[in-house]
Amino acid sequence: MADNEVVGKCSKAAGGWGALKSVGRQLMGSGAPLAGARTMLKANQPDGFDCPGCAWGDPEHGSSFEFCENGVKAVAWEATTARAKPEFFAAHTVSELRGWSDFELEHEGRLTHPLRYDSASDRYSPVTWDEAFGEIADALNALDTPYQAEFYTSGRASNEAAFLYQMFVRLFGTNNFPDCSNMCHEASGIALTEAIGIGKGTVRLEDFELADAIFVVGQNPGTNHPRMLTDLRAAVGRGARVVVLNTLKERGLHRFADPQDKLEMLAGGSASTSTDYFTPLLGGDMAVFRGIAKAVFAAEDEAVRAGKPAVLDHQFIAAHCSGFDAYRATVDATSWDDIEDQSGLSRLEIEDAAAIFIAADNVITTWAMGVTQHRHSVVTVREITNVMLLRGQVGRPGAGLCPVRGHSNVQGDRTVGINERAPASFIDAMERELGVSLPRAVGHNTLGAIGAILDGTARAFIGLGGNFARAVPDSALIAEAFGKLDLTVNIATKLNHSHLLPGRSAFILPCLGRTEIDKNSNGVTQIVTVEDSMSMVHGSGGINRPASPELRSEVRIIAGIAKATLGSGVVDWDALADNNDKVRDMIARVLPIFGDFNANVRKPRGFRLRNSAALRQWDTATRKANFSDAALPENTVWQRTRDSDDTFVLQTFRSHDQYNTTVYGMDDRYRGVFGARQVVFLHRDDIAALGAEPQDLVDVLSAADDGIERIARGFRLVPYDIPRGCAAGYYPELNVLVPHTEFGDKSFTPASKSIAVRIRPHVD
Repeated sequence: MADNEVVGKCSKAAGGWGALKSVGRQLMGSGAPLAGARTMLKANQPDGFDCPGCAWGDPEHGSSFEFCENGVKAVAWEATTARAKPEFFAAHTVSELRGWSDFELEHEGRLTHPLRYDSASDRYSPVTWDEAFGEIADALNALDTPYQAEFYTSGRASNEAAFLYQMFVRLFGTNNFPDCSNMCHEASGIALTEAIGIGKGTVRLEDFELADAIFVVGQNPGTNHPRMLTDLRAAVGRGARVVVLNTLKERGLHRFADPQDKLEMLAGGSASTSTDYFTPLLGGDMAVFRGIAKAVFAAEDEAVRAGKPAVLDHQFIAAHCSGFDAYRATVDATSWDDIEDQSGLSRLEIEDAAAIFIAADNVITTWAMGVTQHRHSVVTVREITNVMLLRGQVGRPGAGLCPVRGHSNVQGDRTVGINERAPASFIDAMERELGVSLPRAVGHNTLGAIGAILDGTARAFIGLGGNFARAVPDSALIAEAFGKLDLTVNIATKLNHSHLLPGRSAFILPCLGRTEIDKNSNGVTQIVTVEDSMSMVHGSGGINRPASPELRSEVRIIAGIAKATLGSGVVDWDALADNNDKVRDMIARVLPIFGDFNANVRKPRGFRLRNSAALRQWDTATRKANFSDAALPENTVWQRTRDSDDTFVLQTFRSHDQYNTTVYGMDDRYRGVFGARQVVFLHRDDIAALGAEPQDLVDVLSAADDGIERIARGFRLVPYDIPRGCAAGYYPELNVLVPHTEFGDKSFTPASKSIAVRIRPHVD
């Protein structure tokens, strides 16, 4: 394969004409380009639907257009005219479909009928909704204990669906709630709860307009949440410093051409999205922020000696913080040698970043999964928070902490109870609402569910959206184990690989998409709600005709399973299934922070949930914001691999034509990769040290020492601007290399950004 077949020339800026061409291709590929274009005009609008893509916030003051290239991809993917009808499943066995790619499966279009697996023919065939609900209920009720069932939730599920789901599962008798947040921002939630008393960020979108410095850590907004680029370039344009800490040089974090700016497009212009760019080693962010803290303390000491104004916010620390002295001692005890060794940055680079932090009156620090998918992610987020507390950069306008969630309602699902270890106050409120006792034992998170599936103690799996078997670590092992389950149920809009791993009894239940009209028995159009990364709750009402008259909303499907399994003695499932307002009334009674939920959500742009830390009210045991005095991690993956020429630290990430496990196309325009996904990015000098050339085929092997062979065969080497010793490639293809036994301390999040691998020449 020639170089230009895999690696082309990257555009000079993210967005621009490339984004418009991509939008055009996606709309044309949907089969209804004009309808798709009209649909996009209602995306993230007060009278429309919330984008089914990322959880980046919407401005409270409104905008004429609030969508991006990847939003168009998500909508076109859902609003396609292609249909995976019963005839398709009659023509293809499940065994055959397992050989199809993720892209090929989802390209077949929307599911149209509920389906049941027939092992004799190895095919899915239509089943009535009542038959499906009854057989699912029989299988669940036949379990020895409810804890033999795993109930997975994807972040695309609405608040209403998620609330009903957790209520059904707890009434069934378990707290087994593996969900997608376990695989992404769990570390953020745990660390922020420990530090500031709430597991959410503290900023509003409008704070980005007031910040003097924005630190963007371990995230690639150009691909994962492109609307953020508009806010970053606006900040740079008004003179703010935007400091990037990212292992790879990402196009969107350099320049952005706004496709909605007609004059800029005509002139071929673009604008910077960052002012300073640092490339730490994978997993080196904690050391970077420890170095920033060390530089801040040095500046404070110098200010005291010189009689200059303080660098620290002593008043804030005294009034609002606990543990400062222990933290200062830990920072003083940390050597610059250790900081440089773990971070991969020089002392001078870190001091430059610290100088920007010190000079800024208002600072926002924002991060994503480049921070949260390491063993030491919780203490890394704590260290980021430590640095922000030093200068009182939490709980005031233009400043704060901003973990950027992935899927559109992953934060909302946790708010309404998708939590294997829900707070006692939430269970208490649910018991008052229902008048019955609910289970209190801690259930399974995603890794707990994986373990139960692998060792056979799990016998049933229900997935509310998502592609669990492809998204999780050790995906090859999971694929084999799924077939041993008694029951598998997947609620979905399109076919994916998880559906092709049927248990002894298996169902695919097709649901309405976010863009589709949902009417109840009285002909009233229903809305659902989602919560974005800024704690804003938005209403969402579809505008397109459903892909099939057989489709049901997630709320109706969950209520149908619950009624068949539990009966209606405690909950009137039919009433809730037919009126989302009643579900929201129940949510508000259980969670008073929603206030008059039905009235609030019908306000333009929705409303913000109370955020205690944003008000400088600290719901912690100390009733203050807590510094962490954790030492830098020891025996990291980097330290174990750096002395070997063929051993690297690998991270998995998305391509630009991808959202989570959904693959929209085979290109990664911003990284210069076209028509391929089986690639590994390495520094050019590392490729040479392997005795290889760019474009050579290699096999990538896990270097885990647990005795399990994990190998990804036939990947092409791509030179990239990345620190030596680091490697990168796409998931889900490389999930086979991620050991489920390597995960974050406290968070149990798979360490998908810290995978020790060896790279060898490809063997057929």
